[in-house]
Amino acid sequence: MTQSFYDRVAGELSEIDAQGLTKPERIIASRQGPVIQVAGRDVLNFCANNYLGLAGDERVTQAGMAAQAKWGAGTASVRFICGTLEIHKELEAAIAAYLGFEDAILFAAAFDANGGLFEPLLGENDAIVSDSLNHASIIDGVRLCKAKRYRFANSDMDELESRLKEARAAGARDIIIATDGAFSMDGYIAKLDEIRALADKYDALIMVDDCHATGFLGPQGKGSFAHHGVEVDFVTGTFGKALGGAMGGFICAKKSVVELLKQRARPYLFSNALAPAVCGSSLEAIRIAQGAEGDALRTRLSANAHRYRGAMSDAGFTLLDGEHPIIPVMLGDAKLAQDFAARALELGVYVIGFSFPVVPRGQARIRTQMSAAHTFEQIDRTVEVFTQAGRELGVI
Repeated sequence: MTQSFYDRVAGELSEIDAQGLTKPERIIASRQGPVIQVAGRDVLNFCANNYLGLAGDERVTQAGMAAQAKWGAGTASVRFICGTLEIHKELEAAIAAYLGFEDAILFAAAFDANGGLFEPLLGENDAIVSDSLNHASIIDGVRLCKAKRYRFANSDMDELESRLKEARAAGARDIIIATDGAFSMDGYIAKLDEIRALADKYDALIMVDDCHATGFLGPQGKGSFAHHGVEVDFVTGTFGKALGGAMGGFICAKKSVVELLKQRARPYLFSNALAPAVCGSSLEAIRIAQGAEGDALRTRLSANAHRYRGAMSDAGFTLLDGEHPIIPVMLGDAKLAQDFAARALELGVYVIGFSFPVVPRGQARIRTQMSAAHTFEQIDRTVEVFTQAGRELGVI
């Protein structure tokens, strides 16, 4: 055993803690929902990606249990060997039809979907132009690819156009503009209408990560591209947020693209197939999301976000502008964010402080997230708790 290695690990952990960057792992002893059990008591939950409130929905739960009862715990294999079940094909068809694409491919995680997209499709003669606030999974996926990389400031269309001009001048064969549909740490929605116009001007493809949009943005909750009324070439997403809250990712695209990904995408080829229970729950969540009940849930979600945003602004907190149910409360200092989250939990509200490296240094925050399952009373109580903690800690 090389003790120096373990000493170095311990030293790095101590340094992280000294900077106030340690991210605590809190144990939840209940289903996901607007009220959860933490440390033996019920608390209000305002930091989940459970946008439509379906993660603890009994219909979604039962659908997952029924799928597991029929198909077992899993395939014990990757898809191309002996791991494709009928329910996998059903889920691929369902998510593609819901979002309006020819086909879809499933992954064990949304991180894998972004990690597996670029490398099979692009080579050294191609280019990727990526938004500076893109999710880490997009960044890692781009790094795995040999295409030339360009970067533009978040939603800066002038800089995007400059990068597109550079890529074209450098002789790029194919160009993909890569962006989050909704940026997870800030709640900003990508300007996909303007991106579409530039893509048409410079003959570029568009890739959108809609993990924080599918199910609740746009008509029928089809996502950020539908929110702006435009078409895109590739959409990556997840069943781990609005669509059931379990796990698993997907890419929607033209059938030929999906077929190539099934032949070449390494996370698909070398990872076990999605568990049947995940597929069953996700299918039921899609059924709910795309119907009239989904419309009602989206209306409620929007109303909850509007009420919370207004009340928090009136209380004196600094919020990032936007219309998304992700509503960051800006605090700046990492230790302050951790202390604020701890005090909120003591007062009965479960939230998490976000700091470097998840967000840039000096931009620590509490990322609050609304759910259609929240009541106005729960929102008002959370604002009261934030106000008390904010006064105690000198935030307001």
